[in-house]
Amino acid sequence: MKELELKYGCNPNQKPSKIYMNEGELPIKVLCGKPGYINFLDAFNGWQLVKELKKATGLPAATSFKHVSPAGAAVGLPLDETLAKIYWVDDCGELSPLACAYARARGADRMSSFGDFISLSDVCDVATAKLIKREVSDGVIAPGYEPEALELLKQKKKGNYAVIEIDPDYEPAPIEHKEVFGITFEQGRNELVIDDELLANVVTDNKEIPEEAKIDLAIALITLKYTQSNSVCYAKGGQAIGIGAGQQSRIHCTRLAGQKADNWWLRQSPQVLGLQFVDGIGRADRDNSIDLYIGDEYMDVLAEGTWQNIFKVKPEVFTREEKRAWLDKLENVALGSDAFFPFGDNIERAHKSGVKYIAQPGGSVRDDNVIATCNKYDMAMAFTGIRLFHH
Repeated sequence: MKELELKYGCNPNQKPSKIYMNEGELPIKVLCGKPGYINFLDAFNGWQLVKELKKATGLPAATSFKHVSPAGAAVGLPLDETLAKIYWVDDCGELSPLACAYARARGADRMSSFGDFISLSDVCDVATAKLIKREVSDGVIAPGYEPEALELLKQKKKGNYAVIEIDPDYEPAPIEHKEVFGITFEQGRNELVIDDELLANVVTDNKEIPEEAKIDLAIALITLKYTQSNSVCYAKGGQAIGIGAGQQSRIHCTRLAGQKADNWWLRQSPQVLGLQFVDGIGRADRDNSIDLYIGDEYMDVLAEGTWQNIFKVKPEVFTREEKRAWLDKLENVALGSDAFFPFGDNIERAHKSGVKYIAQPGGSVRDDNVIATCNKYDMAMAFTGIRLFHH
C-alpha cells in the first residue's frame, strides 16, 4: 500500500487528505478503525519517542499523545501501591512491564491524556489492551498485537477504535520534507542519540548524577525531542511527571510543566488518597474533581449542593499551607529543557517542584547566573550542548 486516503485533514473542511510514500510502501497496517490526519501525526511522533526510549533504557516504553505533543511518557517499571491507586489500576492485578509503562504514561497527566493516541514500543499484550479498553482514547500504534489483545481493542468505540501496526524495522530517509503555504521545507532528520555522554559536562559544584537520575534525564530529553517547542519536562521514577509544551516563553514552560508535576505529587497526598467518591462516578469525573480539589477553584467541587454529587463525605479544604508542606517532600526530580535557560528564575521555579538534576543545552549569556542558582540549591546540572527544538 503506497497511500491511504483519510476522511479529512486537521479540520473537516480540509479535503482531500491522505498519507502516502513517494517511494516504497507505507510501513503500517490499519487493523481496525479509520485513523485521521492528526491521529497519524500523533502515532508517528509517538512511535519514534517510544522506540528511542526502549533503545536508551532497554525497557518497554509507552507514550500518551495529544495534539502532536506527549501528555506523558514512561518506561515499564513496576508500580507501587500509591501509583497504582492514583492511576486507577489498583484493581487490575499484576501488570506486565508494557502495561506499567502505559499506566504511567496515561496516569501522569490524566486530564491532558483524555482522548489520547497511544504509542507502544513492544507488541501489545492482553494486560495493556485491558488498560486501554477502559480509557477514553482515539487509537494505538504498536509493532504488533497478541490475538486476544487485538480482539479486546476491536471492541472499543463499537469497532471503530483506530489500531495501527507499524513495521519495527522501518527506517525513514535521512532527509525529510514538509510543505507550508505551498513552499517545501527540507532538513536532515534529527538523528541525535540521547545517552549518558550528553550528561558528561556537569557545570555545577555538585557533580553527582546517579544512574536513576540519568535514566530520568534521558526520558526527559527524549520526550522533549518529540514535544512541540518551547518545551520543558520534569521526570521521576522512570516517567515524565510534567510536560510543558509549545510555550513562547521558557519560564512559562517551566511553570506549566512544574504545575503538572506538582499535581502528580499532590494526587499522592493523604488528603487526595482519602477522598471517598460516590458509587458509579465516571473515571473522567473523578479526574476532573481531583484536579479542581487540589487547585485554586476547590469550591467548585466543595460547594453545598455540589459535593454531594461527587463525594460520600465532604472533604476538608486542602489548604495552601498543607499543599506546600506536602510538595516540600517531593525530591530528586530530573528536569530537561529543549533549549537553554535564559535566567535563574527557571531554576527557582524548578526547585519548588523538587528538582535536583538538570540537563539543558547551555549557551545563555547568563549561564553564570543559572549555574549559581543551581549551586544555591545543591543541584547537579549538565550542559548537553544540544538543542532539541521540534516543530
